[in-house]
Amino acid sequence: MSRQTESPESWAIQTLDEDIGAWRKFKRSRFAFAVRHNPLSILGLIILVLLIFMVLWPELFTSQSATLLNLRNKFLSPSADHLFGTDHMGVDIFSRVVYAARTTIWVVVVVLSIATGLGFIVGSLAAYMGGRVDSILMRLTDVWMAFPSLVLAIALNAALGRGLFQTVIAVGFSWWPSYARLVRAQVLSVKNEEYVLAARALGASHFRIIVRHIIRNGFDPIIVNITIDVGFVALATAGLSFLGLGIEPPTPEWGRMVAEGRDYLLDQWWASTFPGLALFMFVVGFNLLGELVRDWLDPSNVGRR
Repeated sequence: MSRQTESPESWAIQTLDEDIGAWRKFKRSRFAFAVRHNPLSILGLIILVLLIFMVLWPELFTSQSATLLNLRNKFLSPSADHLFGTDHMGVDIFSRVVYAARTTIWVVVVVLSIATGLGFIVGSLAAYMGGRVDSILMRLTDVWMAFPSLVLAIALNAALGRGLFQTVIAVGFSWWPSYARLVRAQVLSVKNEEYVLAARALGASHFRIIVRHIIRNGFDPIIVNITIDVGFVALATAGLSFLGLGIEPPTPEWGRMVAEGRDYLLDQWWASTFPGLALFMFVVGFNLLGELVRDWLDPSNVGRR
């Protein structure tokens, strides 16, 4: 009997049964288990949603300019007109915090694209080719990893000069070795599986085998690592700006805002406190989100309660 010929009561009961079945299925899903296992991860999702809105529609949060100077409004304390107060140039700090989210997200996306791209190339070639190629590429990675990533980023940024583009290049090229190691481990774990051997026997090219069969089936840990690294890349970028080597004014950036307000911290505490809190919430939120993604992608969590 079609739904059009059913009585309203039977249609409502059937719809309710379908909703209950869908809810029970969701409760047994890996995502539901991940949320129950780590309820604080919801905070990471909330921060992610807020950041998306800040990046795409910052006008929803503030109508103030993030770059317009007004020295008559210098160091106004937090109020209804200026939620986070104003800085030493009279610019609304809340607006700068909101627009700095766009800068940070752009930097993070480009940096992680560079790092994962280089990591995929080096790691997959090393593991798939093996032998001398593996030894050369991994020794190069070891040399690169011998330097702390932040120290290497400082050195590269100092050599390239200050600016948004230079900061992205410096941090991106200091971040790839960990991804090369991770990709190599994932490729080694699956390259001798039967489906890879079958593709090789059918004459598939090395590029097709790596992209279509190896990387696609070992990508979950890399996604988790990318999610967690979002916060740390933002922290490294803010560190460079704090030291005067990163993004230059008037581009709003949290680390630069903290550096600009540190000389006035005792009297005008809001100048550094609110940008620092924004950076803190960003890092904590994406760490919690990384834990959620890790539990979500873990196949052993299927059906767990």
